[in-house]
Amino acid sequence: MPDKEILLGHSPDSDDAFMFYGLTSGKVPSEGYVIKHLLSDIETLNQYATNGKLDLTAISLHAYAYVKSHYALMACGASMGMGYGPIIVATKPMTIEELERATIAVPGTMTTAFLVLRMVLGHFDYQVIPFDKILFQVAGGSVDAGLIIHEGQVNYGQMELLNVLDLGKWWSDQTGLPLPLGVNAVKRDLGPAVMKDLSRLVLRSIEYGMENPEEALDFAQDYARGLDRQQLETFVRMYVNQWTLRCGPEGTKAINELLYRAETERLIPPTLPVDFV
Repeated sequence: MPDKEILLGHSPDSDDAFMFYGLTSGKVPSEGYVIKHLLSDIETLNQYATNGKLDLTAISLHAYAYVKSHYALMACGASMGMGYGPIIVATKPMTIEELERATIAVPGTMTTAFLVLRMVLGHFDYQVIPFDKILFQVAGGSVDAGLIIHEGQVNYGQMELLNVLDLGKWWSDQTGLPLPLGVNAVKRDLGPAVMKDLSRLVLRSIEYGMENPEEALDFAQDYARGLDRQQLETFVRMYVNQWTLRCGPEGTKAINELLYRAETERLIPPTLPVDFV
């Protein structure tokens, strides 16, 4: 019987590169599956998931509210941070009240960071700009501030920008929980056996990277967008951690709390309960 082809979507970011290095390199055997990798930014992956295009994909937790009928969450592969997360940057200090009146560049409206920013600010004026252009737009004065969800979290200072709001810190101050951002989702119509197989393969890939960090970091460097090695390691360790291996009770509580609050504020359709593979 020929191997089953699986279309796997993930972002061309250093933390995803680190997580999926084991599978990409073949160091983790794919065990009867042919894994085809589709790399795209997270907002595009969110859109693909709404169309059911991908068998297995990284998505924003926010997007899960719109794809739950077709996808289940994996218990591994989540990106969470305790006390840190996506940031708002600007060229000058800004208060919450000033941000409420500002025009903010965002990388997409289905990102979890956008959802949390809605929780903080309510409705606000925004422009959707590709995530890798936002720092430049803020520095150039095209927008008042920018929502940074990727590697810019560790090198925004090189452009003389200021961190005026850390959404991860805001969330942890509110809840005492890590902020869940990205998750892995697997298509339900693959069936329980295949879904469990794929979850196991992704977990092994993450474990391989964590057990062989220098090797995985060498690979991730190609996706680091100008980060030096120390900055790369800092960023990867921010989002590849114990909750990436397994959500566990605390990570699960964080996911449920974020979705509950978003439901209560009518920012997402009813989504709870969440089922994991």
